[in-house]
Amino acid sequence: MAGAKRPPGIKRVRDLVDGVLLLDKPVGWSSNDALIKAKRVLNAKKAGHTGTLDPFATGLLPLCFGEATKFSQDLLEADKTYETVVHLGQTTDTGDTEGEVLETRDVNVTQEQIDAVLAQFRGPIMQTPPMYSALKRDGKPLYEYARAGITLEREARPVTIHKLEFIRYEAPFLTLSVMCSKGTYIRVLGEDIGAALGCGAHLNALRRTQVGSLTLAGVVTLDELTAHEAPFGLLAPVDALLSSFPAVQLTEELAKRFLHGQRIALGKEEVVVPGEPGRVRVYHDTKLLGTGQLQEYSILAPERLIATAQQP
Repeated sequence: MAGAKRPPGIKRVRDLVDGVLLLDKPVGWSSNDALIKAKRVLNAKKAGHTGTLDPFATGLLPLCFGEATKFSQDLLEADKTYETVVHLGQTTDTGDTEGEVLETRDVNVTQEQIDAVLAQFRGPIMQTPPMYSALKRDGKPLYEYARAGITLEREARPVTIHKLEFIRYEAPFLTLSVMCSKGTYIRVLGEDIGAALGCGAHLNALRRTQVGSLTLAGVVTLDELTAHEAPFGLLAPVDALLSSFPAVQLTEELAKRFLHGQRIALGKEEVVVPGEPGRVRVYHDTKLLGTGQLQEYSILAPERLIATAQQP
């Protein structure tokens, strides 16, 4: 009966759900809370996200379900793009709006100064992770130390700012677009820009607009997901995570061997998208079988296989 409660001691039966949800995470939600909510709506057995967004941030949070979780690491490694508003002249202990204000200064910067400072942060840079982060020290996240008033030494790490574009400046708010490598903290970037301008800064807003090849096109809010009559129809297929890889089509016989984990010598009957040796997505007809490594001499080595792919 719809809406009936489960008897005590009866465990909820979850469904096998495969696919990717391009979630537009709302402000105030942690990435894990958003994942739990979406997993509950879809009654999914297995789910994971592809890199956290801070609670104050919004935007693209790809959620992987079922077989898609096998490929979530690729998005953790992928470049990301953000639009951010930097509040010049005010620093906080967290580097964003959730912290306590530490210092407020007058802001007297010119467009020329802004352009010159932004140029300093393009390309490879060294960045020190913030204390308010999930990085762990002795098994405990740094933010727990920070909340206890403890500051630990952190080593600067190399990251790359592929693009850092000026959008507008309406004092004291500087709006920027940032495309960066994995491991980049936009909060730290905002703080460092403020320090270079001599006035300090924290992030007023942050919105993620792209992860790898995935964009905000087709994103779904939690409210839309909850209200939808057929929420499974909002999921993108598993191979939405693999669209940047060349595709290999296998014959029926070779597909069987691939699904058994065998290395395959590709012949004339296989259609290979031109490209250098490297990672590929593998199909039989329109069915995704998994990913593989295309090696020299057209050897295809299985990598991650789709467990639900039926034998052709």
